[in-house]
Amino acid sequence: MRMIYARRLAVLATSAALTVTGLLATAPAAQAAMPTPVSAATARTYLASLTVKAEGSSTGYSRDLFPHWITQSGACNTRETVLKRDGVNVVTDSSCASVSGSWYSEYDGATWTVASDLDIDHVVALSEAWRSGASSWTTSQRQAFANDLTRPQLIAVTDNVNQSKGDLDPAEWLPSRTAYRCTYARAWVHVKYHWNLSIDSAEKSALQSVLNGC
Repeated sequence: MRMIYARRLAVLATSAALTVTGLLATAPAAQAAMPTPVSAATARTYLASLTVKAEGSSTGYSRDLFPHWITQSGACNTRETVLKRDGVNVVTDSSCASVSGSWYSEYDGATWTVASDLDIDHVVALSEAWRSGASSWTTSQRQAFANDLTRPQLIAVTDNVNQSKGDLDPAEWLPSRTAYRCTYARAWVHVKYHWNLSIDSAEKSALQSVLNGC
């Protein structure tokens, strides 16, 4: 794992050294295009209406209980659909795998040109959802949640960043790119509200703090 992180950090350092001037002068070449979350004002209203309680147990949780990366169209599954949606000049092969393109990771501001350097993040992690109410859902509901392309729940980001986020909520993790934190908080509340998931008190406090600064 340390070797993987060292490789990624080296790539990031080289990329930053080569492109910093261009990044400062212009907008990113590729902006993630997940569905736009509700406004900060609406998110604050939604947040006030969410059930606040201690997180439930992770007992019984498995990613397999949330069937994900299902077929969306033709040969394209959810992952490939998001990669194509969130990238620029994305070219796919006959199996819908992305073979070229450019992706800007909103969480950390890195740009990638190889699809394997990206993960598709569930903004509200599957295990977080499990502890917040999804443990009582049907498999069909969990599948719909895990592949939700209608709400701001799926986004292509740097793989190591997604792995470091894990299943942490906003009280424990926020994007290092501060300019995206408002959008992230709006997306988080939008998703939890739509899916009728609860929040804990620390999570609510962190979200209120971000949204009040939007």
